[in-house]
Amino acid sequence: QVQVVESGGGLVQPGGSLRLSCAASGSIASFYNMAWYRQTPGISRELVARIDGGDSTEYADSAKGRFTISRANAANTVYLQMNSLKPEDTAVYYCNADVRLTWGFRNHYWGQGTQVTVSS
Repeated sequence: QVQVVESGGGLVQPGGSLRLSCAASGSIASFYNMAWYRQTPGISRELVARIDGGDSTEYADSAKGRFTISRANAANTVYLQMNSLKPEDTAVYYCNADVRLTWGFRNHYWGQGTQVTVSS
C-alpha cells in the first residue's frame, strides 16, 4: 500500500544541526499532510511539526524558531531541518503521512523511526 521511510538521524553535539528526510510512496493519490513526531521512553509520541497540502505549517512550542519543516519538489518528500539542538531533543523521530489512497480512502502511515541523539 504505502511505505514511509525516514533518514538523517544520528549523533550531534548540543547547538548542532541535523536534517531529517521522509519519503512516502505507494498507492497515494494526494496528501492531506505530513508530519514529524518524536518519542522518548516512557513518554507519549508528540507532534514536532506538520505541513499540509497547501504548505501551511504547524510547530510544537519546543520546535518554534529552531526547526523548519519543508516539502521537496517531489511532494511526497518532506524535510525537518533542526538547528540549535538541545539534549532534550534526543528521541526517536517518526514521520507520519496522512494520505488519500488511489481508491479514495484516507489513512495514516508511520515510518520506522530514526534516532536523534544530542550529546557532548
